Amino acid sequence: MHQNENALHLGFLIFPGFPMACLTSAIEPLRAANEITGKRAFRWSVVGEAGSRVVSSAEVGFDPDLTLAGLEAPDHLYLLSGPGGKFANARSSNAALRRLVRHGTSIGAFSGGIFPLARAGLLDNHKASVHWCYEAAFKSEFPEVIPSEKVITIDRDRLTAAGATAVFDLMLRLIEDHLGAEAMIEVACWFQHPFVRGEEVEQRIPAQRLDRTEDMLPEPVARAIRLFAEHIEEPIQIAEVAEAVDLSSRQFDRSFKRSTGQSPLKYYRLLRLKKARQMTLYSNDTITEIALAVGYASTTPLVRHYQQAFGVTPQEDRKQANRFRVKENAPLPAA
Repeated sequence: MHQNENALHLGFLIFPGFPMACLTSAIEPLRAANEITGKRAFRWSVVGEAGSRVVSSAEVGFDPDLTLAGLEAPDHLYLLSGPGGKFANARSSNAALRRLVRHGTSIGAFSGGIFPLARAGLLDNHKASVHWCYEAAFKSEFPEVIPSEKVITIDRDRLTAAGATAVFDLMLRLIEDHLGAEAMIEVACWFQHPFVRGEEVEQRIPAQRLDRTEDMLPEPVARAIRLFAEHIEEPIQIAEVAEAVDLSSRQFDRSFKRSTGQSPLKYYRLLRLKKARQMTLYSNDTITEIALAVGYASTTPLVRHYQQAFGVTPQEDRKQANRFRVKENAPLPAA
């Protein structure tokens, strides 16, 4: 393979617990593009805040090629982490990110990597793709960021992707930009990638306790679910939703049960409880704040419904999730 000094350089900054699938979904299409064209059009570096091994959420360890401090401005830098991703030394590492941006690096994040990127202040007043399973927690912590339900969001020099398949699509787009459509299509065919999604495609979200996604439901039911999702903090009456989708209350109840196996009220409550669980697991909000954020006037009914739905109280759920903290990639009992 011919060397190319002008190869596009991509850095992948990994945090403990990062989603390994996002890393491989980024690197593999770039590797294939290089092989197909016979030239090194792309090169990449795995970056860590420190030089020590970083363990992914799949418990597979990676040894970074470079430290963040030693990274000279790549063309692109992407952050990969879970929603709890934080720098051990936030002051110097956030400064390093801002320095790279000043020197022309396009910066972005995959999946939960938007959390440390937003914590660095680098998503303020930008749009970002927020994975549906992190949406409530992200909106609560970062009201200054404009959340997007799209699988890919490109806002100026900020590039975000919600999930591993979306990362693959983003890399295909990068290949097309630099090598042309023919090379991109051949890479997609190598991996039997069925179609390439762009910025206009919204995430597919599983309907509650169903073997289908929301876009597969009858239109009145899908519209109702969208209304439920838009009224989490300030709940809407079921009768109002029925009227909005042009059905009588009885017709709406029958149609909804036939499509989802649940009453509208039960479905709506579970939707709000799942938002509460996101915030319990991925935010620092108090249980009182979470209750208010999902439309409960107090914590007592929230705790009761939460335990009925998930088998534990919010407090117990949070305690289990926070049993371990990470220091130098080693899990230690939480203080």
